[in-house]
Amino acid sequence: MAMRRTARREDRPSHAPDYLLLTVVLLLSVIGIIAVYSASYALGERQFNDPNFFVKRQAIFMVAGLLIMAVTMRLPYHALMRLSPLVMLAAVAGLALVLVPGIGYEQNGARSWIRIGGIPPLQPSEFAKFGVIVYLAAWLTAKGDQLRDFSLGVVPFVAMVGFVVALIMLEGDLGTTIVVGAITGTLFFIAGARLTHTLTLATSAVLAAGVLLATGDQYRMDRLTSFLHAENDPQGTGFHTLQLLVAFGSGGIDGLGLGVSRQKFFYVPGAHTDGVLAIIGEELGFIGTCMVIGLFMLLLARGWMIVKRADGQFGSLMAAGILAWIAFQALINIGGVTRLMPLTGIPLPFVSYGGTALLAIFAATGVLLSISRYTVEPAPARTPVAASRRATPSPGGAR
Repeated sequence: MAMRRTARREDRPSHAPDYLLLTVVLLLSVIGIIAVYSASYALGERQFNDPNFFVKRQAIFMVAGLLIMAVTMRLPYHALMRLSPLVMLAAVAGLALVLVPGIGYEQNGARSWIRIGGIPPLQPSEFAKFGVIVYLAAWLTAKGDQLRDFSLGVVPFVAMVGFVVALIMLEGDLGTTIVVGAITGTLFFIAGARLTHTLTLATSAVLAAGVLLATGDQYRMDRLTSFLHAENDPQGTGFHTLQLLVAFGSGGIDGLGLGVSRQKFFYVPGAHTDGVLAIIGEELGFIGTCMVIGLFMLLLARGWMIVKRADGQFGSLMAAGILAWIAFQALINIGGVTRLMPLTGIPLPFVSYGGTALLAIFAATGVLLSISRYTVEPAPARTPVAASRRATPSPGGAR
């Protein structure tokens, strides 16, 4: 029956997508291209004898991502409900490939990349975020009120999410694990789970993350140490954190000027990836940083309108999951570079360098725009005066 209802929704007429949301995404992408070029040309010259090395790759992936977004935006999103098991299976297969010797390899402390033939390296965990959102949106929709039952709702949910999270943790990618946990927890709560169950799962996840951090490798412990005691080792574990703050401080209110950053000359590690906002802050100042954050806030506001006006629970949950993906990644990245939380290596959506991350987030944004094409305008509220007029018969109506 659910599938028949979905099919009927696919046939319903659509309208224009949310062009304001699309405009915000395009603006963030253009800012990202400019920022990646400014932050990476020195590194490109040193490592590859090509100052345009990183920006050229970013531009190629951005064009490919925009094409994918154009396709997913035009497709009826309802079809994903039927395809959700296949989408999830593909996500799990990608995560498993990372663990295969000769295919998966380690980079920046995490074994989360695969390389097959001449294809550029890919990070399956980025696509896994999308797969988890699609599958859980369909699963939670099908569960209905059973979600509030511990054995029928909570236990299967924990088993599914735990399996995916375990695969990601085997890769050593704590940052992505946190993002996936935050996304799934948000979907679980929005779908109608009991508050006590949600809080219990959230508390358990925080405790598990603490245990993994305390018993994990030295790389993750250094991230925590640099957050808590960066000043104790300014030339060692605290170097990254302190140089990010120097970049923001050097920018002041209006910045040093576009392209004039000094910290990008090998002071800020990952200046074009997870540290790109610090370079924006140095070159464009507090004003430029607030503009970028303001664009993300506008994107989230428009996305929330889509969540509320979606034409069904599946669309609403999927939109909420995509929105949570963007929101949590932006929050974790901004919090890390401003020392409000430990650095995790999470990229800033649409802005940071990273081919796989761009492709995945553009594909998800296309689905979000597809959902916006089927939104239903809220019915106008009836005023008491209008209601009384409808209830009162006209003088000639009693004949």
